[in-house]
Amino acid sequence: MQKKIVIAIDGHSSCGKSTMAKKLAKDLGYIYVDTGAMYRTVTLYALRQQLFEADGNVKAEELKQQMGQIEVSFALNPESGLPEALLNGENVEREIRGMEVSSHVSPIAALPFVREAMVDQQRRMGEAKGIVMDGRDIGTTVFPQAELKVFVTASAEVRAQRRYDELQAKGMPADYEDILKNVQERDYIDSHREVSPLRQADDALLLDNSHLTREEQQQWLMEKAQTVIGR
Repeated sequence: MQKKIVIAIDGHSSCGKSTMAKKLAKDLGYIYVDTGAMYRTVTLYALRQQLFEADGNVKAEELKQQMGQIEVSFALNPESGLPEALLNGENVEREIRGMEVSSHVSPIAALPFVREAMVDQQRRMGEAKGIVMDGRDIGTTVFPQAELKVFVTASAEVRAQRRYDELQAKGMPADYEDILKNVQERDYIDSHREVSPLRQADDALLLDNSHLTREEQQQWLMEKAQTVIGR
C-alpha cells in the first residue's frame, strides 16, 4: 500500500493547472479539488444576486451576510470521470467557465471572508490526504505542509492563446485581445492582493510550460509525484 500525500499545484491563471491536476489525480487514483472553480462558483452566485456595482466593485457587506447561503461542492461526471462544480446542488460547471465569470472572479477571490470560507472547506477536503488541489495559494496558505508543491507558469501571450482556443473549441464567443487583457489584469490582482497573494512557495518546484506539450508536462509531474510517494 503506497502512502498517500497532498499535492499542491499553484500558478498563474490559464496555465492549464486544472487540466494537469485532474489528469495527475486520475493517474494516481487521487481525489481532485479545483479551488479555482470554488471561487468561480461564489462569483456566479454574486453575479446572479447582482452583488456587483456598475464599476465592477463587489458589494462586499451584502455578500458577507450571504456567505452562509453558499454551498460549493463537486460531483463526478460519470462520462468524463471528472468532478464538476455545484452551487447549492445545481451543476454550474459550464456557466462558471464563461468570460463573464472570468472577468469578475479576481475581486471576489481577493475578499478575506470569501478566502476564509473556501480555505476551511479545502482543508476539510484534504484531511484524508490522497488529493491533488490546484489554485493560487494551496502550497503557501491552504496546505503549507503539502508533501509535493508545484508552481506553474507560462507567458501571458501563450496563456491567452490557450484560453482563446479553449473557448473557440467550446463554441463560446472569444476575442484574443480581451482575453490577453483579462489574463494580465488577473495576474496583477492575484499577485498584489492583501490576503494570500499569488507567489511561489520556497519549497515548490517550478514548471514553466510555455513550450511543453501536455504529455511532457504530465510525465514531469508523474515522475515528481512518484519520487515523493516512494520516499
